[in-house]
Amino acid sequence: MRVLACDGIHPEGLALFRQAGWEVEESEAIKDPKVLAARLAEMDAVLVRSATPVPAAALAGATRLKVIGRAGAGVDTIDVEAATARGIAVMNAPDGNTLAAAEHALALLFALARHVPRADAGMKQGDWPKAGLTGFELEGKRLGVIGLGRIGSTVARKAQGIGMEVAAYDPFLPPAAAGKGSVPLMGLDELLAWADVVTLHIPRTRETTHLLNEERLRRMKPGAFLVNAARGGLVDEAALLSLLDDGHIAGAALDTFATEPLPKDSPLRNHPRLILTPHLGASTGEAQQAVSTILARQIIDYVATGAVAGCVNLPPLTPEVAREIGPWMPLMTALGKLAARMVPAPVKLHLSYAGRTDGLDTRPLTRLLVAALLGSASGRVTPVNALQEAAARGLEVAETVGGDGDGFDRLLRLRVEGGGRVREIEATLHRGPRVVRLDGVELDFDPQAHLLLMRNEDRPGVIGLVGSHLGAAGINIVNFSLGATGDGGAVAAITVDRPVPEQQLLALRAIPGIVSMEQP
Repeated sequence: MRVLACDGIHPEGLALFRQAGWEVEESEAIKDPKVLAARLAEMDAVLVRSATPVPAAALAGATRLKVIGRAGAGVDTIDVEAATARGIAVMNAPDGNTLAAAEHALALLFALARHVPRADAGMKQGDWPKAGLTGFELEGKRLGVIGLGRIGSTVARKAQGIGMEVAAYDPFLPPAAAGKGSVPLMGLDELLAWADVVTLHIPRTRETTHLLNEERLRRMKPGAFLVNAARGGLVDEAALLSLLDDGHIAGAALDTFATEPLPKDSPLRNHPRLILTPHLGASTGEAQQAVSTILARQIIDYVATGAVAGCVNLPPLTPEVAREIGPWMPLMTALGKLAARMVPAPVKLHLSYAGRTDGLDTRPLTRLLVAALLGSASGRVTPVNALQEAAARGLEVAETVGGDGDGFDRLLRLRVEGGGRVREIEATLHRGPRVVRLDGVELDFDPQAHLLLMRNEDRPGVIGLVGSHLGAAGINIVNFSLGATGDGGAVAAITVDRPVPEQQLLALRAIPGIVSMEQP
């Protein structure tokens, strides 16, 4: 396995990759999508911070790439939709820099309250700049927190600790959450009019870009202050400058910007009521070490065991749950491939998980089977994009959980329809991955093996002729499972030691009494 680490990923995380046998290549920030695309063509994973964007163009030839890892929280520099469409998992490590980001927001708040940057600059110029730098005390002031996730909640808790009155608006929390915590929730307009200081702690999405536009900035209390240590683009920078100029907003502190690095000629740089820092929210030694090691473990576990943590385009799957469902994963892949050969153009798929299903997380299993079912068609299909691909190809996927396992601890029932065909498979892990019923007929075979599926007239001599023909062709029968259909016919699953050439298949189909002979 090979991983490309851009933007100065902390060495402790890279050491974990090397200990796991991965080949690690390090790189400075890569801004050009064509250059990044060339590097990703031979990579299984890539790690980035905020300096290296990963647009769709960079993924066009990344046929090996399994994971994009963001050493931090925000993934707005990664085209998640393009990655998902190509079956690439996108992971982040949002918990690793929570404390660092929260403390930096508070540092900016203190700097605003006491004019720390202007005082420092004046002192270093030889002045005694006391006049005009009268600040204000934070205790008793109202702090409006936009976004009450990990970082916003930490900021709120610490601000309450210094005596501030705190309220919040969170577009991602359900209304039922209001009043359940120690921070009361308000509507956005209400919060803006109420707060002495507003601080942002939300991701940048289509919906949140320019959340604070000129109209909303003017709804802030006259003389209020603004802190943005979350993501660039949440605030309309031109509108902010205008409201700083006319005094409606008394001051602001920005750690993130719509364009990064901030252009040298940006008017933000020269405004006396602005405090600027170069996206330092996560820039502590502790945070960088934490996010790199968290991300490394997540990626290594995902590739090795299928465990999913910190993934923005896959449902979470803990290592414990991964171990629980791990034995089922080869079976799901084998059944998907088997179903694809039996029904080449499926339009309906129904999976039923029966028997002992308490606590069984079926989502990764269903995704894995769908990926194998569709994988023989054009394009790359993985569990990441399996359901998206199914919808795009007109495949209806449904599942049920619970019901009688027919004597088995766990039993999977699979029904596939398409092209006028309906095929049903029942499988279990009893004595290893086994198919125990095919189209209602009791059989016993390993779907991962080389198989022949035969329908024949249930009369003497037919099976002997099949065995003789295979023996004459030098093909050994490993297992022969036969079941009667009850209408004068029979179904057989013949496990052989190697694939049967097409010429021998044609000869087998010509044997008297053979109705059909498939090699799935």
